[in-house]
Formats: sequence, structure tokens, C-alpha cells
Amino acid sequence: MIEARNIRKSFGSLEVLKGIDLDIEKGEVVSIVGPSGAGKTTLLQILGTLERPDSGTVRLENVDIGALKRRELAEFRNRKVGFVFQFHQLLPEFTALENVMIPAYIGHAATREAKERAQELLEFMGLADRASHKPNELSGGEKQRVAVARALVNRPSVVFADEPSGSLDTRNKNELHQLFFDLRDRFGQTFVIVTHDDALARLTDRTIHMQDGMIHAAEPEPVINE
Repeated sequence: MIEARNIRKSFGSLEVLKGIDLDIEKGEVVSIVGPSGAGKTTLLQILGTLERPDSGTVRLENVDIGALKRRELAEFRNRKVGFVFQFHQLLPEFTALENVMIPAYIGHAATREAKERAQELLEFMGLADRASHKPNELSGGEKQRVAVARALVNRPSVVFADEPSGSLDTRNKNELHQLFFDLRDRFGQTFVIVTHDDALARLTDRTIHMQDGMIHAAEPEPVINE
């Protein structure tokens, strides 16, 4: 589903990514781990079309992202890619429901369709009774679940998450982690997650270890024979 080949990226004289090759399959929940400065977030942004590499290619569902013009790329991103960040980045003047609907509006969905999809997702998140609340009326865990619903409203091919549970307490963190797998099981959703959380990394289908701008290992979870 995602094919990255020889991805290189520098900022000034600092080479952040040094020739990354990576494949991610549909329906995988993949974590990317490593020390600060390893290049994890830069790789995530390039895979998610927010940054362009200096060299190399990224293909998402057989589309060469680098060949898309600016407007084409924005439309592709809206349709195919969802994002969840460490801090929810909800718009404070809108309700939870309205925040979830925003990407659908950007994608020119009809209001009724956008609202029905947003309501469906909020119900799945256990937030149906919070739909009319604004972000300042929601808990940290509720805000992050709204952010996940927003990432999913356009039925993207893949959701990229950057430290999604980094600002949450233990209970909300565990609930959010479980939510990723519930969404994969329910919708076949693919997730690529940058995290420092060892517990989340152990849960994922595959853990990609980065250091000094390179991938050191891409490990599947061990199979335990009973």
C-alpha cells in the first residue's frame, strides 16, 4: 500500500534521512520508534505528503506522490490521508461534531453525508453524547478521540499519528491505544504511528526502529506457539 524507496532529506547541512526503504501493507498497525533526532517525524511527514523528500520516491496506493502538483497533492491528501498529532489541534470555536466534519467539507462532501459520517464515528468512539460540546468542555482523552474521528471522516487509506498518546494519562492512553486496533478490526484501517511509548509499540503488528536517519530493524511481533 505504501512503498518508500531511498528517501533522503536534509535540513541545511544536517542529513536527517539517509536512504529509507519501507513498505507498509493495508490494514497494518505499524509503530516507528527511536531516540529523539532519529528522523521519525520527518519520515512520517514525508510518507504523509506534508514534506517532500530531497530524493527518492513514495507511492501510496500506486500513486507516485512526488509526481503530483500542489493542488493535486492537497486533494489527494484530503481523500487518502488522515493525521493525529500529540495535541488534538481541534478548533475551539466549533463543536466536536463540527470539528470532525471539517475534512469532509474541505473534500466537498454534502452536509448530510458529512454529518452522518461524523455522527457514526463519534458514536463508535463512545462520544455520541458529547457531539455538541466544544473542546474546552471535553477531557483530554475525549479531545484526542475526536481528533481520531476527524482523521477518519473521509475514509482515508492510512492514518499517520505522531505521538498520539503523549499528552494523555495512563487510562486515556490505554483506551486510545485500544481504539487504534478496534478501528483496524472494524474498518480495516491502516495506522502508522510514531511513538516513544513502549507499551504501544509492543502492541503493534510491526515495530520499525530508527536511529541516525536510518532503519535498523523492522520487527514483526513474535509468534507464540501454545
